[in-house]
Amino acid sequence: MKIVIIDGQGGRMGKAVIEQLKSSYPELELYAIGTNSIATSAMLKAGASYGATGENPVIVNARNADLIIGPIGIVMADSLMGEITAAMATAVSSSSAYKILIPVNRCNHFIAGCQGGSLSDYIRQVCEEVGRHLSI
Repeated sequence: MKIVIIDGQGGRMGKAVIEQLKSSYPELELYAIGTNSIATSAMLKAGASYGATGENPVIVNARNADLIIGPIGIVMADSLMGEITAAMATAVSSSSAYKILIPVNRCNHFIAGCQGGSLSDYIRQVCEEVGRHLSI
């Protein structure tokens, strides 16, 4: 199973997801794709098996991913303070992968139903959803 984690800016969300997934499922191979080198580095330090940075790695890895995990902005062009290009958003949103998106009310969008939970709560929910998908 190919699990791709996409994050930008400082990679804090991706790092937390990878740490928790590796703690629960140490055998998983996780692909860390950062929109910048700082995000990629943070996710690799957290235990990702592979890492790459930039638009083309997002496009290439979205093609054959089974799961894509990241902040909801990865499906919105120009989000994450402009780090998500239209090509990245299109690649992620059109991928046949099952997408697990972390709700974040920032960068000029509001997610209805997002009750302002803590990042830790959202990361726990992400890991639970991955576990349900692994059981399929």
